Amino acid sequence: MSEEKYYKYHLLSTVDPEEYYSFDFSTIMEDRMGMTVTSGSVTIHKDESNLIGISIGGGAPHCPCLYVVQVFDNTPAAKDGTIQSGDEIVGVNGTSVKGRTKVEVAKMIQGVQDEVTINYNKLHADPKQGRTLDIILKKMKHRVVENMSSTTADALGLSRAILCNDSLVKKLEELERNEHMYRGITEHTKSVLKAFFDVCKVYRGFGDVFSSIGVKEPQQRASEAFTRFGEAHRSMEKYGIKLLKTIRPMLNDLNTYLNKAVPDTRLTVKKYVDTKFEYLSYCLKVKEMDDEEYTYQALQEPLYRIETGNYEYRLVLRCRQDARARFAKLRSDVLVKLELLDQKHVQDIVFQLNRFVSALSHYHNDCHAEMKTANIFPIEVDLSGSTFHYPDPAVSPYQDEEDEDDDDELLEAKEAKEIVEGNLLGD
Repeated sequence: MSEEKYYKYHLLSTVDPEEYYSFDFSTIMEDRMGMTVTSGSVTIHKDESNLIGISIGGGAPHCPCLYVVQVFDNTPAAKDGTIQSGDEIVGVNGTSVKGRTKVEVAKMIQGVQDEVTINYNKLHADPKQGRTLDIILKKMKHRVVENMSSTTADALGLSRAILCNDSLVKKLEELERNEHMYRGITEHTKSVLKAFFDVCKVYRGFGDVFSSIGVKEPQQRASEAFTRFGEAHRSMEKYGIKLLKTIRPMLNDLNTYLNKAVPDTRLTVKKYVDTKFEYLSYCLKVKEMDDEEYTYQALQEPLYRIETGNYEYRLVLRCRQDARARFAKLRSDVLVKLELLDQKHVQDIVFQLNRFVSALSHYHNDCHAEMKTANIFPIEVDLSGSTFHYPDPAVSPYQDEEDEDDDDELLEAKEAKEIVEGNLLGD
């Protein structure tokens, strides 16, 4: 604080209370706290209620300037977007408002029909400058209260009403329950499909075994029967693989829902809650500064920040407005994402489950039809023959018969030789 500024402020603190309201505030220098202002004007068309949608603070007899406290949503001033919280109002339709009260300025604006021109000094402030240690501690307080039970919070004199009554936070809890349920369904479905794949491999094994028996079976009817039965089991294995390929995209959709959509929405909700806590912290800070101002006015004592332009207060107002804008945007994003998740929960997930049941139904119908066409029982086989005796292919089945013929020929040759020899001796 410069010596001149401090000196004039010190003089003001010694003014007699009766002369306070007639004090010339133009002699007090502004303390802008490093912030800058630029001048401008804007013409705003009024609504049907003859309002532009702003609230005004400051003004005589306490503050040397008048400023915008709040710009209300969906009003002409909000739609125009030129005037913001913390901006100074210096004139209405070209008439200076210096030294006037906020009530007088409000009447000047209301007295103009259709449209009004506001002359202003726009406040250029860095939002980081308003994020003081006090705001951070207030956010921490809200975080602590959020994790408390209502009983504990009440015992400490803290209120959880603004947290407990937030429908979006309750939606997050419901979302977490749905996520837990669907994660269990996904894990169970994966285990069932793995077991089903093992069953398909068993079908394949049955098909290979029966086809092998059919190939080796010498009787034609039995061979055809075993081969057809093996082909039926191979077809059942193919139907099972087709079912698995149909269900796999459904699991991918569930995984997308669980691993992308839900975490992304949860992150957005957390950002929304953090911005909400910041907005509430600025609201609480504004209330504390208002209470401080009312206290000093009741005591008829000067307050330095007010009598030097109230730039600290206007900075907090600007930060509150920015935090509220982020809060409203994130709330809108959360509502959209929750609505999309609800639609996916109610429509898409149910549709996928219906597809799953339908695929199982088609699989069982196909298997039933396949087994119905493979009605090969009873199979007629000659158990007394060589039905299940498979000789060595290297040994000819006629080898024994050839050996017997050779023995007969040798015996006949021997007998013929003996006859011939006996005939010779007799001669």
